[in-house]
Amino acid sequence: MDKPREECGVLGLWSEEPLDAAGLLHLGLLALQHRGQEAAGMAVSDGKEFLVEKDLGLVNQVFTEERLARLRLGEARMGLAHTRYSTTGSNLRFNAQPLTARTAHGVLAIAHNGNFTNAKPLRDRLLLEGATFQSTSDTEVMLLLLARLGHLSLPEAAAEAMKTLEGGYSILLMDRRTVVALRDPHGVRPLAIGKLPKGYAFASEPPALELMGARYLRDVRPGEVVWVEEGELKSLQALPPNPAPCAFEWIYFARPDSLLDGVEAYEARVRMGMELFREAPAEADIVVPVPDSGIGAAVGYAKASGLPLEYGLYKNPYAGRTFIQPTQALRDLKTRLKLSPTSAVRGRRVVLIDDSIVRGTTSRHIVAMLKEAGAREVHFRVSSPPIRFPCYYGIDTAARKELIAAEKSVEEIRAFIGADTLAFLSEEGVKRAIGGPVCLACFNGHYPAGVPVEGEKLALEIF
Repeated sequence: MDKPREECGVLGLWSEEPLDAAGLLHLGLLALQHRGQEAAGMAVSDGKEFLVEKDLGLVNQVFTEERLARLRLGEARMGLAHTRYSTTGSNLRFNAQPLTARTAHGVLAIAHNGNFTNAKPLRDRLLLEGATFQSTSDTEVMLLLLARLGHLSLPEAAAEAMKTLEGGYSILLMDRRTVVALRDPHGVRPLAIGKLPKGYAFASEPPALELMGARYLRDVRPGEVVWVEEGELKSLQALPPNPAPCAFEWIYFARPDSLLDGVEAYEARVRMGMELFREAPAEADIVVPVPDSGIGAAVGYAKASGLPLEYGLYKNPYAGRTFIQPTQALRDLKTRLKLSPTSAVRGRRVVLIDDSIVRGTTSRHIVAMLKEAGAREVHFRVSSPPIRFPCYYGIDTAARKELIAAEKSVEEIRAFIGADTLAFLSEEGVKRAIGGPVCLACFNGHYPAGVPVEGEKLALEIF
């Protein structure tokens, strides 16, 4: 896939009264399926029993009716859920989340979106102190840090652990009494709070809250720890906030109907398209989005330019996920399975809009298909800057050597993909569209939350 890969989605709920926690979390996970498609898991509790189910696969593959039935405690009042894409640690069942451990806090579950950039030295220290690890995920590092803080309450332990951890993360914790939510001081990864009729819910994106029957309240603030105590929402500012949320949440990752830190994802994408036209107008007849990722920016480009927006590419809804094929010829045909041009492009000069270019291979195939279908010219416009650096905060952007913009100039990329012209949105254009401070590390290499000593995705599997 010629895109930055998914990250993870986290969910949690706490209720004063018994409810179908497994059923609600299952609905919420379906709303977050786009954030991780390798594994899914769930933990529920009634204050006494603590049940966990997780496995590799999509949400509906993992949570069959039989499995959901095993999670349906009669008095369940709280739960965590997770959908995973592996950014640290292999895609193996023992890395699926929530991770659990028996600690001084009792049974403790954790669901994590993001990455700890200092996970390797922390794990090495813990190993020397006698700790044992059951996974190769950086998430387990925090779990064992919390286990060593059993003399503190769970919210206090979380706040103390945050002083040791570096990187970008949103985390949910659960014991038999409460659910705790926390976010790194830069707020790199999103986390929202919702109000249930008799409790509270937490989710990576607000649409998942709505599906669980919760009303969106606000986002967890950068550096904040939030928990439910005796039915009330409590808050502790554990670390000073220094906001730098991930720009790619608005560019690509978040659902278009999400509200992140007060900024609507769809409206931000429309503004990116408008900024893109102002920075890089093209002499053309129509605007065509690459579905689905380029739709919002294409709407904005069409609005600003006055050009008609056309359905120039058909996306096959039954193609499913595109896995790597054993030969280049089969990989090329997979692109044609997912996307095919329509008659709208025939004889016309096309402005093709997409949100990003990673390796350039898919962009190259799309341009070729449009020209084969009769497009006179293809002017490629990208609603983000060139991706030149890897992300260390929970997005798999590929190794730097695989990023086409790290090796080639804009003109060289244009020649490679075969477009008549090519332009990317500037960093300033992204910031204007989002309207606040953001992390742009994958574009400029300035990492607000630090970088790992060993950036390899499988670093925790090397002994």
